[in-house]
Amino acid sequence: MIAKSLGLPWTFYSTECGTVEGVAELARKSSTAGLVVTMPYKNTIMPLLDELDDLAKTIGACNNTYRRGDKIVGTNTDWRGIKGCLLEKGEESSRPAPGREAAALIVGAGGASRAAAYALSSHLSCPTIYVLNRDDAEVEALVTDTQKITPTPQIIHIKSLDQASSLDTPYYVVGTVPDFEPQTKAEKDVAEIMEHFLSRDSKGVLLDMCFKPRRTRMIKLAEKLGWPTVEGTHVIGYQIQEQWRLWAGEERVSRLDADAAWKTLLDAAEKSTAINF
Repeated sequence: MIAKSLGLPWTFYSTECGTVEGVAELARKSSTAGLVVTMPYKNTIMPLLDELDDLAKTIGACNNTYRRGDKIVGTNTDWRGIKGCLLEKGEESSRPAPGREAAALIVGAGGASRAAAYALSSHLSCPTIYVLNRDDAEVEALVTDTQKITPTPQIIHIKSLDQASSLDTPYYVVGTVPDFEPQTKAEKDVAEIMEHFLSRDSKGVLLDMCFKPRRTRMIKLAEKLGWPTVEGTHVIGYQIQEQWRLWAGEERVSRLDADAAWKTLLDAAEKSTAINF
């Protein structure tokens, strides 16, 4: 629909690649104008591209590729989606702001968590970020990657309920992991700590970037405990204009009907049997 409205004979495909090399090969095909890169390749695709723009370098993750002449360039537009979603709910007067900073919480430490850390620290006045993640090494890598963000966030890896009990309630919560039932002790600990924070009297805004299913466990729990929530499909909507600007150019994207694009996205989400279950 968007390509047609811009006068382009393009089709958007959802494609599964078994390896990150397959993603890079797809990006280089002459028939590919650009890619939206999803989990688990947002980090590993980066060294396989010709260039990374400043956003991808700063954030430490790539979710979008586009062509610049003969080169395939990686960027990050996820942060725009995260920022837009978190500002979608909640009262403006209660949001963190310069001089009124607050903590935030990210669940997961993969590629999407880096865009979340950038959005939270650089654009949403949350310089202190709690992380819930079962793997210490992944959090250590996240801390390293966030050193380029301004201001550099203070990452606190929460490993126990006792530790969580001593910390302030986060205003923003961002889920960046698949919607799986906790199985291991580490996964169950993460779920317990998450519920502890959500059960507090103070409520902010929760976004779960996972949208398969749309109604994730995290969203259901948050709503049950009184949190305003935003589903992961909305992350796509807030990136549309920037992604198509990179793929199709400034002049064409100036004709983009953003409202119609959003309507198409939401209608497709409602009708999709792949994410509504």
